[in-house]
Amino acid sequence: MRLILKSFYTLSVLFMAFSVLGQKIPLYPATEKTTIDGFEKDKEPPYLEFFKALPDSASGTTILVCPGGGYSHLADQHEGRDVAAFYNRHGYNVFVLHYRLNSPDQSGHRFPDQYRDVTTALRVIKSRAKEWKLNPERIGILGFSAGGHLASMATTMHLPAVKKAKSPLEQYNSRPAFSILIYPVIALSGPAAHRGSCEMLLGKNPDDALVDSLSTYNRVDAHTPPTFLVHSTDDQAVPPENSLLFYQALRKHGIPASLHVYDHGGHGYGMAPKDDALNTWPDLSVAWLKKLGY
Repeated sequence: MRLILKSFYTLSVLFMAFSVLGQKIPLYPATEKTTIDGFEKDKEPPYLEFFKALPDSASGTTILVCPGGGYSHLADQHEGRDVAAFYNRHGYNVFVLHYRLNSPDQSGHRFPDQYRDVTTALRVIKSRAKEWKLNPERIGILGFSAGGHLASMATTMHLPAVKKAKSPLEQYNSRPAFSILIYPVIALSGPAAHRGSCEMLLGKNPDDALVDSLSTYNRVDAHTPPTFLVHSTDDQAVPPENSLLFYQALRKHGIPASLHVYDHGGHGYGMAPKDDALNTWPDLSVAWLKKLGY
């Protein structure tokens, strides 16, 4: 009897570990060097964690999640795996992106490495959609804070499909079907800018033209997908003007958009499980997705 209980306990722990960690999928071939020798945060190359929705609740839609962390670390639990668990319960397949990072001494990765990671991730998911039983036309993106900036680059800076390309990935475009941006960094210059994210992404003395180009509200156009935005009025780290600038650009170009600004919350609350007001945003995002047909 004790042996049976012990075996049951072991299986339960293994199941929980798998469900928490997800399936790890490398972004690049093992032969391609994407790490920097001696950089502590490069213990392994960029990868995806795949959390598949239960078959009886699957909506056919997939979300690529970009955790925040100022481009210097990844908040991959409360802005990654916890997010996957929520959307899985609502029938969405989820991939959490572990993208390349930098450090204050600038010994790590800078643009375009992170942009390449997010666009490669979208192309990998689309290219293996049949294998994973996903709909390649129903793959969107979600990002928090600096991960929101990364998601906003993917939202506004699409790589086209090149059908005759030698690389199988290049045969797929990188445009997400929809975008969900939670207290995102959008502006890299001006009063609303998050200087830390800008420095980690572009270095200490970036070219002004590049800074303006990657302030992604300047990139919104008629091809930008529908976008859902969340921010808090009292966000002292990333001012709410970031979401407002992006929302205004979406409106200018006639892109379906939903903006939710809470009167409290500050920054970095993820799914806000302990706040009955803030924790409404995940359900609102699901309702928005369903209205769009996702």
